[in-house]
Amino acid sequence: MATTPFVLEPLPAYREYTADEALTRAQAFHADIARRRTVRDFDTRPVPAGLVDACLRAAGTAPSGANLQPWHFAIIEDPAARRRIRELAEAEEREFYGGRAPKAWLDVLAPLGTDASKPFLEDAPVLIAVFAQKSGTRPDGTVVKHYYVPESVGIATGFLIAAFHHAGLVTLTHTPSPMGFLNEICRRPAWEKPMLLLVAGYPKPGARVPVHGGLKKPLAEISSRV
Repeated sequence: MATTPFVLEPLPAYREYTADEALTRAQAFHADIARRRTVRDFDTRPVPAGLVDACLRAAGTAPSGANLQPWHFAIIEDPAARRRIRELAEAEEREFYGGRAPKAWLDVLAPLGTDASKPFLEDAPVLIAVFAQKSGTRPDGTVVKHYYVPESVGIATGFLIAAFHHAGLVTLTHTPSPMGFLNEICRRPAWEKPMLLLVAGYPKPGARVPVHGGLKKPLAEISSRV
């Protein structure tokens, strides 16, 4: 079956900066994104209407294999649904911490002080279940296979985390395993794979996080020039 070629247009809205401006912007972005912290203590106050949608629109601009955009973001704000997710996630977590996880994995987690209790799944006003789509449907009803699905979904999720931070919210990535219960709760088809739960909202007053200094690898360890 023939495919419709992309229609090309002049590169829209591109901005080039002087070397000094570019460096200043890059440094400012680093300084801002470096403030981002994973938070486990969430306030229960709601997120303003429209803010989640604005952040999701930013995530939707992420690049993807053949521009097929193999993701779906299920927004979970209903208290009863969040309570049910907590119940099911904690059941899986008890299995994880109770013997399913290898000791080496538990040893790595130990400094963070995590356990099977996940109150943030109920306290935070917004949960977003991120689903990866192995295939999609064209407007004419034909099915098209998606490519580079994990890579594409990962990039879009990174955009979403950055967008929430830019808007003054905090987030936590949570990955109970297995996560099949999310398909039922979010009414998503079985062929969509839940990748993670993104917890979003405001930090609880007095929220505490692990000391950050020295935990992030320096540039020399995360990059090289060839």
